[in-house]
Order: sequence, then structure tokens, then C-alpha cells
Amino acid sequence: METMLRASEVSKRFVLHNQGGVELPVLTQASFSVNQGECLVLNGRSGSGKSTLLRALYGNYLVDSGRIEVQADGYWLDIASATPRAILQLRRNTIGWVSQFLRAIPRVSALDVVMQPLLDVGGDAKQAKRKAQQLLERLNVPSHLWALAPATFSGGEQQRVNIARGFVLDYPVLLLDEPTASLDSTNASAVVELIDQAKQRGAAVVGIFHDSQVREQVADRLYDLSTQDATVQG
Repeated sequence: METMLRASEVSKRFVLHNQGGVELPVLTQASFSVNQGECLVLNGRSGSGKSTLLRALYGNYLVDSGRIEVQADGYWLDIASATPRAILQLRRNTIGWVSQFLRAIPRVSALDVVMQPLLDVGGDAKQAKRKAQQLLERLNVPSHLWALAPATFSGGEQQRVNIARGFVLDYPVLLLDEPTASLDSTNASAVVELIDQAKQRGAAVVGIFHDSQVREQVADRLYDLSTQDATVQG
């Protein structure tokens, strides 16, 4: 399988300016690669840098050193040194992101929120609507909510809208930050199925899963930030 994402000696520290400029090292030379069709789970104790690393892979955090390379349209782009325009383009076409929380846009319906990534790449509106409806139904979001703004939904309902949005486009790379954190076992199982299908079509997946059962179901390898070692799961 072809490598889609690779991190090489990525380091990141935070400077606490309100505490005398104390430096807090979070990542130290993290290195790994992720191939098509596999899920690498970031593992480690709380505070080990899992979320920081995932955000760095998405370009939300600048790193102090190292390279984060993503294969996009036949070439490698280093997110650590890419321009904001290049990162936005990468997010539009190549890297999907599902966080724990949906940043709901006021007065925009749940259906429109889910459809938007497909429309942004020039997808057909009818097909985008159909796929969004299928995902919302699959994730047990009641149809009477689809025309409403997600800001009015419960936390679990917002999370399922967020997941549907993240999976509506067949991104080559998927970054998942606790996608099942607010879900019951039925909906968590639906998310596991979506991840499995993404892997089957060749997506490279990197995720954080505190639910050990979900982690065991989706992980092909674990990258332990405590030891900085990638091991085969199972």
C-alpha cells in the first residue's frame, strides 16, 4: 500500500507567557508514516501530546521542527512549511477532520452543514444532498432535525452531524479526534463501520480513541507517544 502521510522528527513546545515564559515541551521528534487502507491510533497517557500532534497534522498548530508530509495529487506537501493557501486547499480535497465538537454555524441547517464539503469541491447538489441524508440516517439523526440548525441539538446529535460532515467526502486522509466520545454503543458501532469502509476504499486514518473497545476494532497500529514506537495492533 502507498504511504499517504508521514511525520519526521516533529517537535512542539508551548511557551507560557503568563507564567514567565516557561517552556512546556509536548512533542519530541515524533516520527511515523500511515499507508492507504490503515488506521494508526495515537496512544498514550493524558497530556502525552496526542491532540497536539493530531492538530499539527491538520495544520492547526505550527511545529518547532520536523516535517509533516501529505501526498496530494501526486506530490508531497510539507504542512509544517506550507502556505496558508496550500493548507486550505489540502483541507478542501485531501484531509478530512472530525473533532469532538461541532462548531455550529447559526441558522445553517444540519443537512447543509453535512453537504458543504462536497459542494466546496464542485459536487452535484442533488448527489450531495442524497449522500448527506444517507449519512444522517445511518448515524440515527432524526429526519425532523435535518432542516434545523445543529446549535439547537444535544451534544450527541451535534457530534453525529459532525461525523457525517467528516465522512461525506471520500478524503484520502482522515484525522479523527475522539469521534465516538459522546456516543452510545449503537452509534459508536456505526462510526466504526464508517471507518472500516474508509479504510477499504484506501483512506489513511489517524485517530485518538479513549474507548478501548473502539480502539481495538479500528486500529491497525498504535503509535505510543510515551515510547514513540508504532506497534501492530492485535
